[in-house]
Amino acid sequence: MKKLLLLTFLFTSLIGFSQDADEDKGEDETKEGWTKTGKITFLINQSAFSNWQGGGDNNFAGNLNINYDFDYVKGDWLWDNKLLASYGLTINDDDGARKTDDRLEFNSILGKKVKKYWSASFFMNFKTQFTDGYAYEDDYLDQNPGADNEDFPTSGFFKPAYWSFGPGFLWKKNPNLYVNISPLTAKFTFITGEIFKYNDEDYTDPDTGEIIYTYESSDVVEIFGVDPGDSSLFEFGLNIRSYYKFDIMKNISMENIFSIYSNYLDKPQNVDLDYTMNIVMKINDVFSTNLTFQTIYDDNAYSGFQIREVFGLGVNVNF
Repeated sequence: MKKLLLLTFLFTSLIGFSQDADEDKGEDETKEGWTKTGKITFLINQSAFSNWQGGGDNNFAGNLNINYDFDYVKGDWLWDNKLLASYGLTINDDDGARKTDDRLEFNSILGKKVKKYWSASFFMNFKTQFTDGYAYEDDYLDQNPGADNEDFPTSGFFKPAYWSFGPGFLWKKNPNLYVNISPLTAKFTFITGEIFKYNDEDYTDPDTGEIIYTYESSDVVEIFGVDPGDSSLFEFGLNIRSYYKFDIMKNISMENIFSIYSNYLDKPQNVDLDYTMNIVMKINDVFSTNLTFQTIYDDNAYSGFQIREVFGLGVNVNF
């Protein structure tokens, strides 16, 4: 609970700071009808070595990202929608092709204005990934010669999928700054097939090092909070989601997407957190340098912070 209070305090402070900083940006946009904006970005990273005594593996990495907004305004009603999709691969001489990024997420907020910046709202969030993911556990391969990590996916499409929705209140200063608070959020976690979780202690005797157990395909562990034999998990709690985008300086913008969730039904003090920062350093209308940083805390998935960072040259297509 202390973590939840601290996060709420920090974000409330951010709202206050942002409100002061944006005083000269005008009121909420009142243009009625549809507003559609989007961008497709292809990020490229590449390294090559020839007779390089310091060592290194030739590698190429590519990430495809889609960020698309389609919003509607009619009188006191607003309907904001955002689609986020990304997929990345890295290819090197030793490991071949491995996935580095995989995300499919859709957010929607319906609101009816009740005050200057406030609206009664109903939000919906859905997220999953496109393809199977693997842990690539070297210890498992060392202890089980001939095994292949890709026989044991640890995640995949609808493995898991998250669906959240609920009523609440939306504070929206402008399209680049808003917070939605939903104290009555239903959250479902779905798992539609087998996934696996490695446990190194199962494989060897800690004293002799002798292999005493080999992981079999039947040893399925349903994770992400879903009990073995079940295909879904229901939670009910508080969801706070926010968005803030601003220019650091000319041609450099920062986008922040932040959400927290507390499950009233089980360990409400274990707050789930998801924060993504996108920094775009524009070179011209086509090229940019892009940095993405994401951290997730969800003890149903992993008892610690998950961190992802991608940096590279971007080729952009606006639509």
